[in-house]
Amino acid sequence: MRLRASIFTFLILSLFLAPALRAQNSIGINGQDTTINVITTAVPFLLIAPDPVSGAMGDVGVATDPDVNSTFWNPAKLAFINKNGGIGLTFTPWLKKFVDDMSVSYLTGFKKLDDQQAIGASLTYFNLGDIQLTDGAGNSIGDFTPREFALSATYSRQLSRKLSVGVTGRYIYSNLSGNITTSPVTDPKPGTSIAADIGVYYKSELMVFQKQSQLSYGASISNIGSKISYNSADEEDFIPTNLRIGSALSSFLDPYNKVTFALDFNKLMVPTPQPDGSERDKSLLAGMFGSFGDAPGGFSEELQEVSISFGAEYEYKETFAIRAGYFYEHRNKGNRKYFTAGLGFKVDKLEFNFSYLVPQFQEHPLAETLRFGAILDLSRLSDDN
Repeated sequence: MRLRASIFTFLILSLFLAPALRAQNSIGINGQDTTINVITTAVPFLLIAPDPVSGAMGDVGVATDPDVNSTFWNPAKLAFINKNGGIGLTFTPWLKKFVDDMSVSYLTGFKKLDDQQAIGASLTYFNLGDIQLTDGAGNSIGDFTPREFALSATYSRQLSRKLSVGVTGRYIYSNLSGNITTSPVTDPKPGTSIAADIGVYYKSELMVFQKQSQLSYGASISNIGSKISYNSADEEDFIPTNLRIGSALSSFLDPYNKVTFALDFNKLMVPTPQPDGSERDKSLLAGMFGSFGDAPGGFSEELQEVSISFGAEYEYKETFAIRAGYFYEHRNKGNRKYFTAGLGFKVDKLEFNFSYLVPQFQEHPLAETLRFGAILDLSRLSDDN
């Protein structure tokens, strides 16, 4: 498929060639318009929201109620989960509008050690589909299935009845070209990195319009880790270190009905592309802390690099939920703008969730994105035994 090959070409160009060449492609793996001054990184799949609960709420999750997927959004939330253990599995066909064999799979689980501590683990697998590579003359030089994955382990602890912290360690593997040589001077190789997440979560009880409510705040920095190199020339690319802060308000309308509203702000802690390409030479720490003041357009452009997510959920008796949300990204930084919706329901020990994405623009690469997920409550299994 020609478009599939062009997507793969975008990946190779973004990793092996100069930043000036990156801007010539219009579709990124995250669905961003890359013809503008977008911050690009290696392994962008790490930023794809893996679960349909948050995916149905506009990709919010740093301060929402803890669940099995908290290891992705904010490791600190895991300590406040009110179950003893659980496993979650999610499957998302990706860029379905244009390709039929690209997908994101996410497996996660957690275990409460006691009332104040919890551990978790997750595996994210990104399948980029089957690719037939050709040389300049159109002759086949081999078939390959690019693949990437991230394996994570989390520890979370309550510091008080209202405050918790969490950390995650992550191993990242990215193989985009196998052993097929694309240049006489740079031999390709799989890229690997070690990264970490840190998070904090705070919640408090209050009354809103005489209704029992909970106000929570969360902040996390994810994917703090070494750069990735894909070739023998040791040309390195940043991974998507991301700052996420947000808040959520949940209120019980009565003993059976609950509503939640959540708001997240995201900022990549990665250098903004510079006209001379000098951002590639920065170290990890210089890139992270310098990312708040390195935009060529000054403070106004820095504000453009903040994406906004908003979501709402209605839940009935903890057995049925309806969700909706909206995601906004400035037109100069990727131009992703989409509505989301979804639902979830519980059957005994199993919970099923679905979400659907509706872009604000027609023919967007993220159109018709569906997420499917299931959660198994292991604590309820233990209670039955």
